[in-house]
Amino acid sequence: MSLKILPLLVLLTVGLSLFASGCTGQDDSQTNENESTVQDVEVSGSNESVIVAVSIVPQAEFVEKVGGDKVKTVVIIPPGADPHTYEPSPKEMGEVSKASMYVTVGVDMPFEEVWINRFKSINTGTLIVNSSNGIELRKLAAHDHHEEEGAEEHSEEHAEELEAGSEETELDPHIWTSPANAKIMVENIYEGLAKTDPDNKTYYAQNRDAYLKELDALDARIREKLEGKKERNFMVYHPSWGYFAADYNLTMIPVEIEGKEPSAQDLAKVISLAKEKQVKVIFVQPQFSTGSAQSVAKEIGGEVVAVDPLAKDYVANMDNVSDIFARNLV
Repeated sequence: MSLKILPLLVLLTVGLSLFASGCTGQDDSQTNENESTVQDVEVSGSNESVIVAVSIVPQAEFVEKVGGDKVKTVVIIPPGADPHTYEPSPKEMGEVSKASMYVTVGVDMPFEEVWINRFKSINTGTLIVNSSNGIELRKLAAHDHHEEEGAEEHSEEHAEELEAGSEETELDPHIWTSPANAKIMVENIYEGLAKTDPDNKTYYAQNRDAYLKELDALDARIREKLEGKKERNFMVYHPSWGYFAADYNLTMIPVEIEGKEPSAQDLAKVISLAKEKQVKVIFVQPQFSTGSAQSVAKEIGGEVVAVDPLAKDYVANMDNVSDIFARNLV
């Protein structure tokens, strides 16, 4: 081989070696970069929001106030729907299946009684939290005069049967209309979140304490608005405000009888009672027909006013509702 060509071969060999080394170094760099990206995704995944399903809108606020930016809520019964008859769609059932926790009202809510086992079968790992745990439950309001004339002639056995039946079916599910009850519900939700996501227990506790102070302030405002009212009666179509009335020493007069449409005879008694108490306003909620309420209002020369116990923004709504009640107590 010519001596002149030898240096060229040496240079070519060294160049190829350096080129190969450079390519290998670039591949290593890309590999490290990819590994870093995977790790970032894994860390990010560990911080994903806890999905919490709730039955009604007010519960969503309770969960969001405690959970902050670490939770995402799924409301089963949308605004405007009747909780007594609502049936979730397959899409909504699919959303529930993603939930790590489901917060129930937990008392005589027909929707929950029908669907709770189905939710459990969809996702066996979902923690079920009964938000009514620890609340003193009340029977659904009925009229004092609802007893038929001659009812005392019923046999004692029949009376016992009626009483036993009412204990099973007539508990009032509207627990959240009392701020004091709302505080208990918030505590139950906190316990559930702390169990579901123990790493953020301190964060949830701080949020819980802050919201409990908001609810205490709400309770104080309501008491101030109602203070000094001599007549403390108000009439509603659907008996949603029994816990509210009990908390603030009010008398709720429902048009419905134990949550059921009144008969013609019952309606006549309601009208008579409204005239006796000089009631001029009947409170209704958007989820129910107002036909019977309108009939009563016409007979007494009064009006129908909407108040929604299922509205969003719990504190603001309760402030608004208590303002309306305070102006219309008779």
